[in-house]
Amino acid sequence: MPADAKPDTPPNSITDLTRRDLFDELRLTEFKYWGRLDDETDFLSRLFDLSKMESTDSRFENAFGDIHTHRVSFPEDWPDDWWVISDSRFNFLYGSDNNLLRFLCEMIHPVVRSDAEEVAKLLEIFNRHLKVDGWEIYESRAISGRPVFSARKLLVGVQVVGHAVGTARKITAVAGDYINQQITRMNAAADSDPELAIGSAKEFVETVCKSILDERGIARDEGWDLPKLVKTTMEELKLVPEGVPDQAKAVDTIKKLLGNLSQVTFRIAELRNPYGTGHGKTAKTKGLAPRHARLAIGSATTLGTFLYETHQERPKK
Repeated sequence: MPADAKPDTPPNSITDLTRRDLFDELRLTEFKYWGRLDDETDFLSRLFDLSKMESTDSRFENAFGDIHTHRVSFPEDWPDDWWVISDSRFNFLYGSDNNLLRFLCEMIHPVVRSDAEEVAKLLEIFNRHLKVDGWEIYESRAISGRPVFSARKLLVGVQVVGHAVGTARKITAVAGDYINQQITRMNAAADSDPELAIGSAKEFVETVCKSILDERGIARDEGWDLPKLVKTTMEELKLVPEGVPDQAKAVDTIKKLLGNLSQVTFRIAELRNPYGTGHGKTAKTKGLAPRHARLAIGSATTLGTFLYETHQERPKK
C-alpha cells in the first residue's frame, strides 16, 4: 500500500483545506493526472527521480518498481487512480507549496495533455481553489505554439489581467496562431520583462485590428499607427445592436471608451524609449515596472477582445 502522508512539514500558504477541496474535485472528473502518457511512472518521473525514492514494498529496491508493479502490472492492487495524493513520498497534501504546484503545472503541460479543452477545464479548477490562498497557475511560455504553465503569487493586478487574458484567448481559435503567440508572450513577460510585455500588448491590438479589416475587405496602409488602426476598425464595426434607444449617442460613448483603452496601450508603449534600458541610459536608469505591463495588457486584451467579438457577431453585409 502507498505510505500515508503525515502533516510533518512546515506550514504552507496553500492550506490543507484547499488541497483537500482541490483533490476532491479532481477525483470527480474523468481526467487522469498522467494524461496521454503511458502510465503514472512516466508522469511522476518527470517530477521525481523514482529510482532514488524508497519503496513501500520490500520486494522492490525503489519507488519505480513499487509503483509500476502495483499500478501498471497489477492495477487492482491499488485501484484508486488518485492514490498519489496521500502517498507520503510525494506528500502533496502536506508538503511544500512548490511540490504541489509543480504537480499541477505538469498535469497540463502540452507533453502530458494535448486537448486544449481539457487543459482549460483543469486550469479553471486549479485556479478557483488556489486563488483562495493567493496563488494562480498561468501561462509562462510556449512550446511549439502551445502554452506551458508556471505558478505565482496572486496580486490584485495579476488576477485582473489573468481574467482579461483568459477571455482574449477565446478568439485565437478563429483568429489564428500568431495572435495566440502574442497573448502567450505578453502574459509570460509581464513580471520578467515588462517592456517586452508592453510591446506585445500593442502588437496584439494592431494584429486584431488588421485581421478585422482584412477579413472585412477594408483597404489599409501598412504604415498606419495604432490609433489610426483602432479608429478605422471602430468606424467599420457597428458597436451597438440596432434598436437601442439613443443609438448614435451610445455608439459615440463606446467609441470614446475604446479610444481611451487604445490610448492607454499606445502611450505606455511610447514610454519604453525614455524609460527603457537602451539609448545610452545610465546604469541607474529604471525600466517600466510589472504594474505598467499589467495596465497595458489589461487594456489591450479588453479592447482587442471587444473588437473581435463585435466583428464576429456583426458580419459585414
